[in-house]
Amino acid sequence: MSTALIIVDIQNDYFPNGKMELSNPEKAAANAVKVLEWFRQNHKDNIFHVQHIAADPALGFFLPDTAGVEIHETVQPLETESIIIKHFPNSFLQTELESKLKEKGITKLVVVGMMTHMCIDATVRAAVDHGYEVTLIEDACATRELTYQDKVVPAQQVHFSFVSALHGMYANVISADEYLEQN
Repeated sequence: MSTALIIVDIQNDYFPNGKMELSNPEKAAANAVKVLEWFRQNHKDNIFHVQHIAADPALGFFLPDTAGVEIHETVQPLETESIIIKHFPNSFLQTELESKLKEKGITKLVVVGMMTHMCIDATVRAAVDHGYEVTLIEDACATRELTYQDKVVPAQQVHFSFVSALHGMYANVISADEYLEQN
């Protein structure tokens, strides 16, 4: 099997009472769990958890040695699953993700995680730049509302703007249930 699951930044700070609460992170995590369980049953050696640890405290969240930086309980890695530490939105930038994928002969990635408009977007685009075929499980991702000048963009619009931009050229964008039905 040359396909790996990449779980990006499903961490406590994105959940209620976290320092960067997203819109509906529980729903996204529940869908990520469906895909994670499928991989654990079918391709247990190809699961990679990406954990963002802030290199600069000014980020305000994912701070080292805090509860918020920890991977959320819903997707806690098993001892046999890889954890990739990153300090930037792109999961490939200055991490060991690329080398670990190459070691296993991985050519296809299934991506789930948080935030759609930042780390998911950066990771999917970088994955394609590195030559990977990507499937993005859109309902296993979450984001938040954004503001530019005096305009507020609701989280759902942010999410669908980014996944629709990725669909086609960068990824096959589908739901968790669609992925499980096809595999």
